[in-house]
Amino acid sequence: MPAVLRVRGFRFFFFSMEGREPPHIHVSHAGRYAKFWLEPVTLADVQGFRDHELTEIRRLVFENRHFFLEKWHGYFGGER
Repeated sequence: MPAVLRVRGFRFFFFSMEGREPPHIHVSHAGRYAKFWLEPVTLADVQGFRDHELTEIRRLVFENRHFFLEKWHGYFGGER
């Protein structure tokens, strides 16, 4: 599971076998987890994060969306 960014204790990553799904990013911190689709940025799944944490994570995903998409396409190959 390649980690692509770590910021404020949040680890942003994707799993290496997920290339058939639309671009997305996973986020973990202290046993909590979330998944965000990148086009558009929307919450796909969440376990344990509070609303104020999700607000911060969503902002970080949005701010780094192009970077995450670049890493996604670089890892899984090409635009979809």
